[in-house]
Amino acid sequence: MLRARSPVLLTLLLLVLPAIARAADFLEEHRQVRDAVSLLDLWIQEQMAYQQIPGLAIGIVHDQEVIWSKGYGVEDLESQDPVTPATLFRLGSVTKLFTATAILQLRDQGKLRLDDPVTRHLPGFELRSTFEGAPEITLRHLLTHTAGLPREAAFPYWTTHEFPSTEELIAAVRTQSAIYPPDKTYKYSNLGMALLGEVVVAASGQSYAEYIQQHIFEPLGMNQSVVIPADEDRQRMATAYMRRQADGSRREMEYYETNAMAPAANIVSSVDDMTRFATLHLSAAPESGDGEVVKPSTLHEMQRSHWVYSSWTGGRGLGFGISRRNEKTLVSHGGWIGGNRTHFLLAPDENLAIIAMVNADDASPYLFSYQALDLVGDAITESTAVAPAERRVDPAWQGYLGVYTDPWGWEYQVMILDDGLALYSHNYPPEDDATEGLTRLEPAGGNTFKMSDGELVVFEMNDAGGVERIRRRYEYLYPVAR
Repeated sequence: MLRARSPVLLTLLLLVLPAIARAADFLEEHRQVRDAVSLLDLWIQEQMAYQQIPGLAIGIVHDQEVIWSKGYGVEDLESQDPVTPATLFRLGSVTKLFTATAILQLRDQGKLRLDDPVTRHLPGFELRSTFEGAPEITLRHLLTHTAGLPREAAFPYWTTHEFPSTEELIAAVRTQSAIYPPDKTYKYSNLGMALLGEVVVAASGQSYAEYIQQHIFEPLGMNQSVVIPADEDRQRMATAYMRRQADGSRREMEYYETNAMAPAANIVSSVDDMTRFATLHLSAAPESGDGEVVKPSTLHEMQRSHWVYSSWTGGRGLGFGISRRNEKTLVSHGGWIGGNRTHFLLAPDENLAIIAMVNADDASPYLFSYQALDLVGDAITESTAVAPAERRVDPAWQGYLGVYTDPWGWEYQVMILDDGLALYSHNYPPEDDATEGLTRLEPAGGNTFKMSDGELVVFEMNDAGGVERIRRRYEYLYPVAR
């Protein structure tokens, strides 16, 4: 798909330059974090190449600041336009976080209560059959996916990509039955979130798109984000791709509008904009001209458990999923719609957020967001807890840096990490953990270094002062001309 480039991109670049400078300053001041980002960057490039993922955008927020963001690959395989943090992607179900945020805003304004029955705001809401003696379905049930509703409205829209109008949605609900009684179990429901979007309309007197634009996007400065993209927005969106076929080809996924299901799936945004949304949800809310976007106490309310899974492995906040990983509490939501996949991840105790977006059905944003959490999150914790000891970097080491290969096509990269020399081994398939491919090299005199297993790596130099080859144990690696 040929893509039009918009002058708005130049304007956006001018707006983000100060943020880029602040991120560079943070990495310069926190050496461990800088090195973790360097390793993450190398590992992402490895994964992108091996998996042949068209494009990825990723951003990391810490302590109210974007400390790193970057695009990888291309927005479109034909035009080869590169992905940047400003590239637009469809959020899919991450849209639900905006719907939940809107509901909590309206609650704080006194326009609704979370324990209101849905029928108080949507008089036409009625299921064909329910469970005798069951409580009424409330807004809280919809927010926590514990209403017992079917996952979808009674239409084959994920097959046809033809979505119902609001009138059709409400009418169809009357033909559907509850799967479980409310408060019985967790059951994810796009239908339930679409109904919450209609509650936003009923309580605010605005359309869903107008409300989100005026009360969330604009106060947060999310100037690229839209609920219903216009033609100009679509031209700037990353091309969506289906899974890779056996011959390596990918088919494009055409854009489709989700109509009444928009509050569950339709928002278009970028990593740049989603870092602003993450900043809101990490701590004290930014202020707009009319006051707070969301009260800090409300943010905490959204991120704590209101429903615990029967397995005790996690739970549901208000809009968010809550889980435990490596002794950290994570608050998150994923999204997947037509060749776009997104992961919005918060680690509130670390004041850390990660957003990852890809434009292919068979690419996992979770792979990248969790690796960023493990590498960069741990480095931030270590860097802020104990200042790393100063080490002297020998200027001669700069001559060793670069990519090397053996005669069989395996590649290696020599880099400086933690003010020491390191050898990164590219594996095929790549390791899930970037640190698995890393070997630290300790100086052993001259051009000789010792690996952790006690064996030697020797940089054999040529007459011009460059590296002729590396001897690792009794094997040889040769420089790759780049």
